[in-house]
Amino acid sequence: MINRESLLNDIILTDRRMMTLLETLDDKQLTVPCEPGINPPVWEVGHTAFFYEFFLLRRLYGRSPVMPGFDEVWDSFEIPHRERWSAGVVPDKSTTLAYYRRVLDETCQRLSTGNELSDEELYLGRYVVAHQCMHLESLIWCRQTLAYPAPPWSDRWENSPGNHGSLPLADVDIPGGVYFIGMPGTKEGEKSLHFSFDNERPGFEMEITPFRLSPTLVSQGEFLAFIEEGGYARPEFWSAGGKYWLRDTARQGPAYWEKRDGGWLVRRFDQTEALSAAAPAIHLSFWEAEAYARWAGRRLPTEFEWEAAARTAKANRYPWGNSPENFPADLDGNYLATRPVNAFTDGSTPHGCLQMIGTAWEWTSNQYLPYNGFSVDMYAYMSTLQFGTHKTTRGGSFATSSSLIRNTYRQAYHPDRHDTFTGFRTCAIE
Repeated sequence: MINRESLLNDIILTDRRMMTLLETLDDKQLTVPCEPGINPPVWEVGHTAFFYEFFLLRRLYGRSPVMPGFDEVWDSFEIPHRERWSAGVVPDKSTTLAYYRRVLDETCQRLSTGNELSDEELYLGRYVVAHQCMHLESLIWCRQTLAYPAPPWSDRWENSPGNHGSLPLADVDIPGGVYFIGMPGTKEGEKSLHFSFDNERPGFEMEITPFRLSPTLVSQGEFLAFIEEGGYARPEFWSAGGKYWLRDTARQGPAYWEKRDGGWLVRRFDQTEALSAAAPAIHLSFWEAEAYARWAGRRLPTEFEWEAAARTAKANRYPWGNSPENFPADLDGNYLATRPVNAFTDGSTPHGCLQMIGTAWEWTSNQYLPYNGFSVDMYAYMSTLQFGTHKTTRGGSFATSSSLIRNTYRQAYHPDRHDTFTGFRTCAIE
């Protein structure tokens, strides 16, 4: 449920985390190279402020532009990606932070005074802070890409023989039947009560055939077996798209894995460590997930099967139920996907699936497409540019904000991408 207090708390917490991610990098680190998967951190800050200003302060309160003439700089669909590095185009750090602070402070002041917030205020407020949460995650994967330190508030998990049980676990049976997919309601009042994006609406009922699903994400140890059996060199496991990707990347193992002196090492942010067999395998492209599944004689779940397993017939908001309190999951940049794949048992679904929220975005077999009856929300580009060319991932990652994620949330990633925090689980082939 969204109310004034929860909305303001989310804005303040998200603001604090974004500023921490920025302030713990020096000026040299902030001068990041131009790469397709990341943005300059200073531009990200200005871009998030623009969302607050454009969609909340101007739309609801008639605020005139804080930086007249700069909308095309801060709007990601107006400024070409490469131009975000242009010093003559994008304001410097000091100017951008002053703009950001002015917008955030005015937003909090407007939302904290006056009568009870309207449905539109609650919905637009939730919309802009949810957008900022997305950019928190992109700032975190920027740190991984460039081998910068992990978020300073993270609490690493020390791998030891005693911190996990036997792996892998047996498949769980997901019953067939009619499941509700997506979020109901398109009216402003309904959307403000239970926030969602346009790609989650309108919800619908769907008949799901019974299936068997792995209760855990694929672990690093399981993926290592695929590598050691020559998985990357065996074309029978790779689709046409996967073969093109292999040819272009010359990949022989996952991103950030390195074989040295007969053992495998994995880089997490600025630290390189020995591979932990029980930890989840992440930074995998869709093609790698698909090839592994074929090698294992299994398949990737559809996004509707994934949602049915996570929500159950009760259409729960989270795998463990409907309460967001004390999330039993790896979220908010906390554990960096270092806990074993059978950890977080308090967050299990009733059928026994683990870590369906947090840890790693999970590839599904579906193209990212709109639901029947889809209606574009106020920001036309939030979903539409990815339809048809991207794959759907579900569940969020360790870098996803707990205030953002839910069982119905759909994220679109291009199948080539590996820099984001993506993993997967598999289904039995009946």
